[in-house]
Order: sequence, then C-alpha cells, then structure tokens
Amino acid sequence: MKQLIVSCEAASLQAALLEDRKLVEHEAQHPSETQRAGSIYIGRVVNVLPGMQAAFVDIGLDKNAFLYIDDVLPVNMQKQPKTKPPIGDLLQPGQRVLVQVVKEPEGSKGARVTTHYSIPGRWLVYMPGAGYTAVSRKIEAEEEKVRLKQVADNLRCGEEGLILRTVSEGRSEEELRRDLLDLRELWTVIEQRAEAGAAPACIYQDLELLPRLARDVITEDVLEIWVDDEAVHAELQGLLRQRSPELAARVRLDGGDTPLFERFGIAEELSRSQRRKMWLPSGGYLVIDPTEALTVIDVNTGRFTGTSSLEQTVFRTNMEAAAEIPRLLRLRNLRGIIIVDFIDMEQSAHRDRVLECMAEAVKKDRSKTILLGWTKLGLLEITRKRK
Repeated sequence: MKQLIVSCEAASLQAALLEDRKLVEHEAQHPSETQRAGSIYIGRVVNVLPGMQAAFVDIGLDKNAFLYIDDVLPVNMQKQPKTKPPIGDLLQPGQRVLVQVVKEPEGSKGARVTTHYSIPGRWLVYMPGAGYTAVSRKIEAEEEKVRLKQVADNLRCGEEGLILRTVSEGRSEEELRRDLLDLRELWTVIEQRAEAGAAPACIYQDLELLPRLARDVITEDVLEIWVDDEAVHAELQGLLRQRSPELAARVRLDGGDTPLFERFGIAEELSRSQRRKMWLPSGGYLVIDPTEALTVIDVNTGRFTGTSSLEQTVFRTNMEAAAEIPRLLRLRNLRGIIIVDFIDMEQSAHRDRVLECMAEAVKKDRSKTILLGWTKLGLLEITRKRK
C-alpha cells in the first residue's frame, strides 16, 4: 500500500512517500531554495574550451554553467555529423544560447546544461527536435508498448520527440493528445520568451512541489494522502480534481495533535536514513560513502553470525542488503555511479538471486536505475539518473 504524507511547517513544505509503511521517498521545498534542474535559461557563452570540447555559459547564477559538445550537437541522431566538429565551430564567446539545466550546481561546480530540451507532462515527455518516440521500459506488456508507440507516432508532428511515461500505460489516445497539446503550447511560449528576452534569464521552471506531486507521484496506487494544512489540502485537491476526482477524494486533512511526520515515524526514519552506517534486520550493516565521483556501499555481516554455514550467513545478509539498498537510493536520492561491495558468495546461484532481488526492487524507482552487473572483483555496478 502506498501513502503520501504532506506536511507544512514553518513555511516549508515536505512530502514523504511510504510503501507498505516504509519511507521510500522524501522531498522538501523551502522558501529560500529554488530547484534549478529542468529549468530553461537564455544564456550567454562566456568562454569556449577547445581542449575540453566544452563551453562555460552565463545563465545568471553564481557560477557559470558547463555545456559539453555532445549537448550542443543535434539531439536527432540522423542530423549528427559523423565526426564531432571542434566546439569553436558551434559556439563563440558572447553568443546567446538556450539551455536547460540537467544537473544542479554542486559544491564548487556550476550547473550542467544541455540544448536537448525535454518537458515532462502527465503522460508524456515532450522533446522538440528529437525526432523519435520511445516507451518507458517499465511498461512490461509488449502489446501495450506497441499500442502506445503507434499512438505517439500518429500524434507527433515533424521533428518532435515523445517519451511515453510509465503512467501512460492504459491511457486513451485522447488523454495523450490533450497532454501533448498542452506541452506544445508550453514550448511555443518558451520559444517566444527566448526570442524576446535578454540574456541571462530564466524563462521556464519546472513545477513546484505540490503540482509536481500531482503530476508525478499521485497515481491510482496511492491509496491515502494525508495533509496537515488547510490551504495545502485545498490546493492539492484542486490540482487533482482537474484530472481525477477519484484521486482528489483521497486527500484527507489531518486534525490530530501529533505532527504527521511523527505519527507515521517519518521524522525518525529520515534521521536514521542519513547515517553513514545503516543496520540491517539480522544484525548486518551497510556503510554508505558518497564521493564526488561515485557512491560506494559496503555490505558487512556485523553482529549476525548465522545458524548453519558461512555461505548461508553471507547470502542472507546480502539478500537483506539487496532489498534495502534500492530504498535508500530513492530516499537519499543517490545518483550517478554507485558501486556495491556485497560480501563474497561462493555459489553463483546466490549471486543471481541477489541480482534478481535488486532488479525487482529498482523497478519501483521513478528515476532510471540500471544494474550493469558484477565486475571481475565481485562488485555490483549501478547507475542512477540524476534528477
């Protein structure tokens, strides 16, 4: 069972998603913070770096954004040159360029930007100029994939690109058409702002937390939605009523004395989940070390000594870790390259079971997560899309 808990306290808004009463996702919106990822800017090229095939772009933030040549070349593969030209042939200092943030500024690094624009809707992702259609890999029924692709191919015009999101499964052609029309209209507005605006300037921002929850998180399998603020309750109901009165009816206003995050154990779990050392049910534990380049997760037996054999002790610990790690990837929003050092297993069948457990668990992740498999050193390689 999925539950969404939305709490408003001291002008900050927080949302927590629970699956079978376990916390799996957490988002917060503070008045002093602005989400940059997904936003589109009119930028100005500051300098071009031939040796790196990249450029720095002023988009109006404290640090200049970084633009790779791969993000400048046409997104449509058929229009890309056979060999990459020098970055200086494409960009010049002082040039205006429309870019979208794909990675937030972090530490000493500025944002990473692209000219491959994508705008998410309720059922679709709209990509002007991409020239192809694609269907979410999480939709498993082959017949439904074929149907959705045919619908998208019929709907898209010219060089438009469309991705059918996982939630588009079972949606009618008319629902998809309405979503596409809204996205086309939005892109037209963005183009008009880009033409009239001065650089640097932000001309489009992705939705704030509540509309984003209504668009991306609240689906038919979210059975309970609890809110502790009357204004937030009314706004969320209004957002959902536009497309699904049934979902709007699930939004409940909490009038209890105990704060929602305490009543559902969210506050305690948030604190526990950020620790470097995370205990597993049997007594084993994980050590999570994020670095600038990648995140390393080490699995240990800890206090667990088992009952029958070393292989069974190791296997049980690894299976518990395989179930817990995907949840922590979502909850802590760990992204990029992730390396998991499971305890060595002698039996290949046990390694296969651990990998299957991980693969099943990452299906629930809204961010694209890929299990690349075991390295020669017995490490599991994972990539998780930055968002």
